[in-house]
Amino acid sequence: MALIVQKYGGTSVGNPERIRNCARRILETQRAGNQVVAVVSAMSGVTDTLIKLAREVSPECEPVEREMDVLLATGEQTTIALTAMAINALGGKAVSLTGAQAGISTDRVHTKARIVNITPDAVHKMLDDGNIVMLAGFQGETASGEITTLGRGGSDLTAIAMAAAIKADLCQIYTDVDGVYTCDPRVVKTARKIDEISYEEMLEMASSGSKVMQSRSVEFANKFGVRFEVRSSMNHNPGTIVKEETPGMESVVVRGVSLERNQAKVTIDDVADRPGISAAIFGAITQANITIDMIVQNVSFDGITDISFTLSAADLPKAEAALKAVLPNLGDKATLRTQGGIAKVSVVGIGMRSHSGVAAKMFKALADAKINIQMISTSEIKTAVIVEETEVENAARVVHTAFGLDA
Repeated sequence: MALIVQKYGGTSVGNPERIRNCARRILETQRAGNQVVAVVSAMSGVTDTLIKLAREVSPECEPVEREMDVLLATGEQTTIALTAMAINALGGKAVSLTGAQAGISTDRVHTKARIVNITPDAVHKMLDDGNIVMLAGFQGETASGEITTLGRGGSDLTAIAMAAAIKADLCQIYTDVDGVYTCDPRVVKTARKIDEISYEEMLEMASSGSKVMQSRSVEFANKFGVRFEVRSSMNHNPGTIVKEETPGMESVVVRGVSLERNQAKVTIDDVADRPGISAAIFGAITQANITIDMIVQNVSFDGITDISFTLSAADLPKAEAALKAVLPNLGDKATLRTQGGIAKVSVVGIGMRSHSGVAAKMFKALADAKINIQMISTSEIKTAVIVEETEVENAARVVHTAFGLDA
């Protein structure tokens, strides 16, 4: 008997018909002789509706994050109850568990909590009693019993973490696409499905804007060696296997192209070029629980320099507030500038470690399309650029073609 964790995204459970479809698939998996833990997201659109309601009742200021967690956790709780009902109506035996009931403990950072421990005793007991366990994704609780949520895409993390905790034989991430593609097929019509991809490549693609998986969940899978498959809940086609790197993978120079919209740039001009300035800037950003991406510091001239970095546009108001508080300590002439309406395009592949010319080919493709590059960032297996958001789709298409990724 195998122990299987399955995760179903919001579109897969977006209406009663789709919930019943998922219920049938889950029940088929159990009746094939397996124990099943099924993690589900909130129904498509529910989380956005709850956020809108929160802002409507609190128009004067941002809603308190603690209360946002209490509110948003109800989206997944609705889905687990409905899916359990559907399974029971089909003749199965299912029970729903919230993140707290399943033993998922987190830190105290509301809306972006991190899992610190899982005690899956209740999950094992329910499975041993012959139940399918319907587990609410995206949530847990602190040591003091407060509800927390894990951030956008947190149901992926719930599934991967639970699979590691219960030592599952298989983890399947069901979504509305057939697997991981060389680029978003809604943007690049010629994108093709990837049969297998390494943890590192998947992590870079996820952190660069690929919406198939949450980056923290891939990081967790890599750390604990959870091999998983990304596949469609709408059919029975094979998906994309995400696993440890194998020697043959390096023969593919570029595995895929990712794009990330809704980015913003922060520039602090004329900061003093002395020890401690960068620590003050990014210490303030850290205190505000903001994740940043690219960082560029210009060459010092006459004892002053400029520092720019990018972040999600949603975090820009918090970043501005945090930096204004420390601006007087950054130099007599230091000023703060921000820019929205930008996006990131990245090329990813572990083959980049042993092949030269990737950046040059990317830059030439963008130049030929008359797309201006604002910032550049590189790692061992990724090259990323910032462009105007209005040009990001064309940028993705020309780069995808330049590296021979078109189907």
